[in-house]
Amino acid sequence: MTREYTAVIQAGGKGTRMRELTGDRIPKPMLELGGKPMIQWQVENLKKYGIREFVFIIGHLGEKVKDYFGDGTAFGVHISYVEENEPLGSGGALCYLKDMVGASDVLLVFGDVMFDIDAPRLLGFHEEKQAGVTLLVHPNAHPQDSDLVVMDENSKVLRFDFAKNQRDYYYDNCVNAGIYVLANEVIKSLGEPAPLDLEKELFRSALEDGKIYGYRTTEYVKDAGTPKRFRAVERELLQGVWQSRNLESPQKCVFLDRDGTLNIYKGLISSPEELELEAGVAEAIALLNAAGYLAIIVTNQPVVARGLCSMEEVREIHKKLSVLLGEQGAYLDDMIFCPHHPDKGYPEENPAYKIPCHCRKPDTGMVEEMAEKHHVDIKSSWFVGDTTVDIKTGQNAGLHTALVKTGEAGKDGKYEVQAELEAENLLDAVKKILAERKPQ
Repeated sequence: MTREYTAVIQAGGKGTRMRELTGDRIPKPMLELGGKPMIQWQVENLKKYGIREFVFIIGHLGEKVKDYFGDGTAFGVHISYVEENEPLGSGGALCYLKDMVGASDVLLVFGDVMFDIDAPRLLGFHEEKQAGVTLLVHPNAHPQDSDLVVMDENSKVLRFDFAKNQRDYYYDNCVNAGIYVLANEVIKSLGEPAPLDLEKELFRSALEDGKIYGYRTTEYVKDAGTPKRFRAVERELLQGVWQSRNLESPQKCVFLDRDGTLNIYKGLISSPEELELEAGVAEAIALLNAAGYLAIIVTNQPVVARGLCSMEEVREIHKKLSVLLGEQGAYLDDMIFCPHHPDKGYPEENPAYKIPCHCRKPDTGMVEEMAEKHHVDIKSSWFVGDTTVDIKTGQNAGLHTALVKTGEAGKDGKYEVQAELEAENLLDAVKKILAERKPQ
C-alpha cells in the first residue's frame, strides 16, 4: 500500500426500506449497531489502517450526520462533505470529488454496507493490478438472485451479470459487495453533475480498457439495508463474527476433497454433466458457512494431464458445483486443483502436465497456498476426504483429519494411515467437527 487514499462514504439515500427503524428521524447510516452509528464502524475500520481523509456524501437528513461527526477531529480523522440535493444515482455525486481528493485514489463504500476487512490487502491488490477500478467481491448464499461479477483467472472483470438476467450457463458464485477502489484518473475523468449508475455507466469504460479487477475475499462484508439484514448484522457484531473474519485474524478452515466427498464418485469426471452432489453436502457446507469455518476444495484433477479435458473445462465443472450449492443456500470460499500427473504412457496425455509437482496430494502445496492466501490456522483446521491420500495430505499438512465412507471410503489402500474421526458422509463429518471434535 504505497498510494494515498481518501475514503468516500455514500450516505445520502432516503432509506425508505428502513423507516420502521429510522422513523424518518435519522438517516439510515446513523442507525446504531452495538452503541455506534453504522457509519462510525466504517470510519473506525478504515482509520485503524491509516486512512485519515474522509468524504461523506449526504442528502436526506444529512445535517444529522454533520452534527454528529463535525469535521472528524473528535474521531481522529478529517471529514469533508458533499451535499446531494437531488438524487444522482449510485455514482453521480462522485464528480464533486475532483477538487476534493487531490492526487488520492478513492475507497468508496456504501453507507449500509457493514464490514471488517484487512484494508491493506485490498489496496495492495489494487496497486499490484494497476487497476482503474477494483471491486471487492465475495461468494454468498443466494447467488441466483444476486448481481454477479464475471472474472477471468487473473481476477480481471469481464462483465456484470445482473440478477434480472436469464442465466442458462454455469457461473462462479462471485458477488459485488458494495466496496470499490477508484484510481485518481477515474475520478478526474468525470464530467458535470448528472445521474450516473456505477456499474452500468461509470465502470463501462474501465471494462473496455481492461482495467477493472475483482478482489475476492472471505472477510465480513454484509448489506444492512433492510430491517431483517440490519438485525442479523447486529447479532453477528455482538457475537464477534465481524472481527473473527478479518484476515488479520487466523481463520478456521475445513479443506475438502472433491470426488467421492462432495460429489458422487464416478472415476475421472471430465464434463459438468457428470457431476452430482452427494446427499447432504449442501447442508454440510451451509453449516460450515454459519459456523465461521472456511470451506475450501483441494483436489487432484489428473484429467488435465490425461488429456481428457482442459483447465477451463475443470473450472466449468467447479462452476456447476457452485451453482448447485448456491441453489441450496451454501457456498465454497475457494477451490484449488492440481492438473498434474507424473506417470506417462497414456495415448491422449498432455505432456505439459505430465510432471512431478509440489501440489499433487498427498503433497501439501495446495493446502499451503490456500493457508497463506486466507491466513488459515492449521492447528484449528481439518482435511476431510474419502481416501487414504486425503488423510495423508491432512497429516502431512498438520491438519486434523476426517474420513468419509462415501466415494472410495478409504479403500484405495495407498497409505497406512488412520483418520482422527470417521463419518458416514460429509454432513456427518461436519456435525462431528462442529459439535464433538472442536479443535482446541
